[in-house]
Amino acid sequence: MKPLKTEVEFATPWFQILAKTMRQGEAPYYSLKLPDYAAVVAVTEDQQVLIVRQYRPAIERYTLELPSGLIDPGETPTEAASRELLEETGYAAPAVEDLGPAVPDTGRLGNRIHTCFATGVRRIPERTPEEGIEVMTWSLDELSRAITDGTFDHSLHIASLLIAMLHGRVRLPLPRT
Repeated sequence: MKPLKTEVEFATPWFQILAKTMRQGEAPYYSLKLPDYAAVVAVTEDQQVLIVRQYRPAIERYTLELPSGLIDPGETPTEAASRELLEETGYAAPAVEDLGPAVPDTGRLGNRIHTCFATGVRRIPERTPEEGIEVMTWSLDELSRAITDGTFDHSLHIASLLIAMLHGRVRLPLPRT
């Protein structure tokens, strides 16, 4: 089923609110149109996962996340993941693999998140992390515990970790209680 009419109700550089009329005489259905973005599961040579801590105004608190960001026009998900990894953390990867897209919220959002995977990531001495971002390295055990105790609670990034697990790229152990 396609909308009878789609109108932009409000627009910013970051998103648009779309009004979609699905049936004649009915009120429009509203959704957000946003750019796709990429999250990267970045693993160091000693099997540590890069985690970023940053303040998020939408939820008014600091969060723990995977390095991630919007995919710029003309950019591939792996190019965006490589760029964001370097910008946010000061680390670079010899190669980045796109494990595929997922849809964040089929009820309201019209974008996709691409899970990317990078191994052998290394700190680039002349690069500093983006201002306002603290970079941490966690073992897979620490990451598993942080997910189960709610410390690492970004659901889309948890989904990216699951995708990386299902592709056989990481093994998150069950936390010991």
